[in-house]
Amino acid sequence: MEKSALQIARASYQPKLPKALQGAVKVKEGAPTQSVDNQDEIKKLFPNTYGMPVVEFVPSDETNNTRMNVGIILSGGQAPGGHNVITGLFDQIKKLNPENRLFGFILGPGGLVDHNYMELTKDIVDEYRNTGGFDMIGSGRTKLEKVEQFEKGLEIIRELDIKAIVIIGGDDSNTNACVLAEYYAAKNYGVQVIGCPKTIDGDLKNEQIETSFGFDTACKTYAELIGNIERDCNSARKYWHFIKVMGRSASHIALECALQCQPNVCLISEEVEKNDMTLNQIVDQLCETIAYRASNGYNFGTVIVPEGLIEFIPAIGRLIDELNDLLALHGADYKDLDKKAQREYIISHLTPDNAATFKTLPAGVARQLSLDRDPHGNVQVSLIETEKLLSDMCEARLAEWKNEGRYVGSFAAQHHFFGYEGRCAAPSNFDSDYCYALGTSAAQLIANGKTGYMAIVKNTTASAEEWIAGGVPITMMMNMERRNGEMKPVIKKALVELDGKPYKELVANRDHWAKETCYIYPGPIQYWGPSDVCDQPTKTLALEQGK
Repeated sequence: MEKSALQIARASYQPKLPKALQGAVKVKEGAPTQSVDNQDEIKKLFPNTYGMPVVEFVPSDETNNTRMNVGIILSGGQAPGGHNVITGLFDQIKKLNPENRLFGFILGPGGLVDHNYMELTKDIVDEYRNTGGFDMIGSGRTKLEKVEQFEKGLEIIRELDIKAIVIIGGDDSNTNACVLAEYYAAKNYGVQVIGCPKTIDGDLKNEQIETSFGFDTACKTYAELIGNIERDCNSARKYWHFIKVMGRSASHIALECALQCQPNVCLISEEVEKNDMTLNQIVDQLCETIAYRASNGYNFGTVIVPEGLIEFIPAIGRLIDELNDLLALHGADYKDLDKKAQREYIISHLTPDNAATFKTLPAGVARQLSLDRDPHGNVQVSLIETEKLLSDMCEARLAEWKNEGRYVGSFAAQHHFFGYEGRCAAPSNFDSDYCYALGTSAAQLIANGKTGYMAIVKNTTASAEEWIAGGVPITMMMNMERRNGEMKPVIKKALVELDGKPYKELVANRDHWAKETCYIYPGPIQYWGPSDVCDQPTKTLALEQGK
């Protein structure tokens, strides 16, 4: 594989490990745990993996030479640092016992079911140290949820003498990891399953998981691009830039990028939902800012829009919930109809309030909301051009105001969606270190006989040596939610907390940012130089931990 100069230089970077993971370790167990909600239902569904303690690794005098082969799966969307989870896992299992072997299942969970795998040797692993992407073994979105899949996977697990499977993924993938762990435990198959917290969206976090890996790098990548646009915006001074960023279920990326770049407006989906705002109210607020800046001679600005905004508008959220049920029950009846007949069918099957909301939406948006979902049953909001929808509505509203005699200046818009640009970036020093420590922790969880756990690393605003590594039972993070018309056990998503410090920091500054031009241009990720430049965590993490 050809390498760039940066890759060659990064290959020699040795990720920093917490002190507790640098030598032999032992487990320090905490108190028994319970799920965040629906305790009785979760306990009934996971009797063999419920109530286990949170564990922390501490230095030990006794060396563990556990003999174990391990399988690794990359699941779901890419996130910077995934390769370092694999290299950390590889290095640690070889350190425990040189005879240990690591097998990568190709293209996600489907590789386990289809027996599609490769052994990850030192030569292969060394090619991918500190690199972005998931291209070492690829990823996929197959859901592990059926007994036939578990049993088919067991065949190759037995054939390769695999002791444990490590699943690197987000909340849905780790939910599947927990289901798999419970099944193998219930059958006494002796196969362990460990998860690792991955998602650039930042919504897989709680008291135990301070941040999901990839969030740091992705936000720094997007912030560089947004800063570049802000610089261009402030140079030409003739466009409003509407910038949509990833984050279907939460606005963590939008918030972090706003804290790094100080745009004129940053919409927060969770705030829109709490205040029961309509699409028209959002547009009116945007237009007030546009008109104010125009009155001061600023016919330009930047707006950050979270990808999932449309779902958080309460009236549209209620519509989507009913459309989800309608699609699950009657989708086959209307999916192949022509557009007009399809629209009429849907409106006739909706409650009056939801039908009224559906009728007000642009035809393209309405159609998108009513059709296919992603593999997890979610609306494919990344396909909805929310940034263009908002700018079009702003243009129309400003024209109305102008006809009424109000000064609104001149308005011209540019549109951007930053998604794939951040998912496979070369990981920051933070993500390189964090992911390597997660992989090392996963190996130690296996060596210490744990299953149904997620590897965790805490105290992450301190230097890497002071980080605290361990594991948390996946059941501890679960509750029951409605998916595809059925109640299912899932890991509870972490939304932007409106009483949290990162959001309050935005609120304290946003009026000033709206009126003045306060742009910050973060520039590219730094890999070498002073640690206060290269190793800094996200603004979100620093504010949450009071740093």
